Amino acid sequence: MIAEISPARTAVSLSSLLCLDDVEDAATHAMAADLRDFVAGGAGTETTLRANRTALERVRLVPRVLNDVSACSTETTVLGTSTTMPVLVAPMAYQRLAHPEGERALAAACAGAGVIYVASMLSSSTFVDITATGASTWCQLYWLRDRGQMTNLLRRAESAGCRAVVLTVDVPRMGRRLRDIRSGFTLPAGISAVNLSGDVGVHDGSDSESAFMAHTRLTFDPSLSWSDLDWLRQRTSLPIVVKGVLHPDDAQRAAELGVDALIVSNHGGRQLDGAVSSAEALPAVREVVGDRCEVLMDSGIRSGSDVVKAIALGASSVLIGRPAWWGLALAGQAGAARVLELIRQETEDAVALAGCRGIADVRSSVRALPAAESWSW
Repeated sequence: MIAEISPARTAVSLSSLLCLDDVEDAATHAMAADLRDFVAGGAGTETTLRANRTALERVRLVPRVLNDVSACSTETTVLGTSTTMPVLVAPMAYQRLAHPEGERALAAACAGAGVIYVASMLSSSTFVDITATGASTWCQLYWLRDRGQMTNLLRRAESAGCRAVVLTVDVPRMGRRLRDIRSGFTLPAGISAVNLSGDVGVHDGSDSESAFMAHTRLTFDPSLSWSDLDWLRQRTSLPIVVKGVLHPDDAQRAAELGVDALIVSNHGGRQLDGAVSSAEALPAVREVVGDRCEVLMDSGIRSGSDVVKAIALGASSVLIGRPAWWGLALAGQAGAARVLELIRQETEDAVALAGCRGIADVRSSVRALPAAESWSW
């Protein structure tokens, strides 16, 4: 089934949406079923998709008291960039499926909110159009068979003003996403990855693989290895962020090789079904990395309390993906801005109620415990 370029939208008062679940409910009721499944779905039986939420729900914060929180801030820095909160918008492909303005609308919402926008290599808007919104932008890459095209992508990203390169390393092949295979989900003719030359296979699915699986098989290089980080470093002066790390040994090696940041991520449950949740993997990664590089986390963040939990578990910042898409699909830039304002408000509330004046206090003084962990200090 070929998706519509933009889903039907419903009249809804954005001020009536009081949490990210409200945004998701409103957006998914307005979207075509195949597009909703493309965004919401995970790989296999979606065990890891569910585990991302379960793990965060199990974490319990141990707040501090008798601290003056009359002035409370969520501001922080991420790779030297000042942001209003420790939240970035994760890379997501083909955002013009959600709204005609696509990436430009979501990036503009990020610019207004003062947070970093991570532009997917598979964006349906150019890097230049994205950075023209004024958003602090990072460029995300997959490892391509065509090294010349990768070099050109890096040059275009740098020329457009992107501030970091995010190499996603957990997609040697695309996970088997059954919802997309069953629906025969493909892109409409008006949508493509405009920063790539030749979106091979992405409009043609089959009974055994989705169009996106076919595209990945034809264009992504599964031979990606540690030595390729040196190739990347030689071709860009931008900070390098490695996304998709879960094992502490991999985190250790990446830090030793001098990456600037890691993103603890299982791709939102869309790759290896049965993989550990990001929240469960995060503490061990932070422990082995120490302060050698920043450690971010994504997959499953749905509230300001989740943000504070991740910070207390060792994250420098977090990324949100699907919630931003829901807001974009619901009301374009205004809907995405509502999502970012809700999570900022919730994060400020959670910081203050944890007895902290800012993000640094959360890192230094708030404990985050799994529900089954005994209380011993």
